Formats: sequence, C-alpha cells, structure tokens
Amino acid sequence: MNQPLQGLYAITDPHLTPGERVLSAAEAALRGGATVLQYRDKPADAATRRHRAARLALLCKDFGARFIVNDDAALAAEVEADGVHLGQSDGAVSRARMLLGHDKLIGVSCHGRLDLAQRAADEGADYLALGRFFESRTKPGAPPASLDTLREARRRFSVPLVAIGGVNPHNARQLIEAGADLVAVIHALFGHADNADVEAAARRLHAIFPAPPL
Repeated sequence: MNQPLQGLYAITDPHLTPGERVLSAAEAALRGGATVLQYRDKPADAATRRHRAARLALLCKDFGARFIVNDDAALAAEVEADGVHLGQSDGAVSRARMLLGHDKLIGVSCHGRLDLAQRAADEGADYLALGRFFESRTKPGAPPASLDTLREARRRFSVPLVAIGGVNPHNARQLIEAGADLVAVIHALFGHADNADVEAAARRLHAIFPAPPL
C-alpha cells in the first residue's frame, strides 16, 4: 500500500460501539471514506480483541484502508495489521519495530509537546499524533494543544501529522490548513447510533481534504 498517509483517521471506542457493533460501525466509517482505522478496545479480553482485530483487518483490506491496532504491537503482528499506535506509556518504538518489522507503521501520541514529537521522530515513528485541539468527550482531561504547535510541528517534521481531540466536520478544516495530514475522529463518527449517520459523518469529514492529484 503505497498511497500517502492522509485523510480521515477513524478510531473505534468500546463505549460508543459496544460488542460486535464495532464491526458494522467501522464498515460504515470505511464506506464513508476513512483511510485509516484504529482499533481501540481496552476493556475486552485478549481472545475477543484478537477476533475483532482480525475481522477489522480484513475489512480494511476490502476498502483499501490501513488498519492500526492501539497499544498492542504483538496483536498487530498477529493479525497482520498495517501498524500499531503507541501512547507515551506503551513502550518504545524500537520494541514495536522489532515485533512488526520495517514495512509496518508505528504512530506515537505526543500530546501538545514538540519535545515528545522530536523524540518519537528520532526513534523512527512513521507518524506523530498531536492533540487535543478542541474539547474532547472521549478524553476530556487530556492536555490541550494549540494550532501554533501544529504549525511548528509541520515546519519541523517531515513525517505525517495526525490531529486529534474533539475533531468534527466543523473544525477539521483549520487543522488541515495548519498542517495536519490526517484528522483522528472518535465521537463525531461513532457517537452516532445509526450506521447510516456514521457513514454520512465520515463522508463530510473525507470531503474536507483536498482531492489527491491525478
């Protein structure tokens, strides 16, 4: 998969899409244009996570999207995901690289701190996630990040940047204009009870990005 990392980055949430609904909701987001899907499901047991991750990996292949597993590089390797996303307490990039190899993606949460972003970039992260930029229902206590920080990160780093935190169809454009390659969305997608509304929200977010050159 050689296309650049860009577009709508959908992140599942076990409270918004409980049980097996995560599969149909994820499909709706992919149908609406999500280019990356991250499976995030901390409460589930290992067997359930393995089952759902394997199903989601196949679904992403069907839609030509990248599939990322949250926190768990071993699970990402097991289900042949496209990569793993690491928080600051989820271990080193080098350890995930040993498990996954050099052809997989490793993303790192850097909050609003350029020093953390620099360290992740130096360790070989494939993308850097910054935020929260707006009030977040999923992580209301997360430290804030500013658009100026995003602009400075764009000047400083050549790897793709993901903007997260309270992103919705009304505020995503300013993040893209400030340098985000992808916007990560949880509640504005999966907060909808009807999968048709999930798909419609994904389409609105997808349409904000500039069309790729022919």
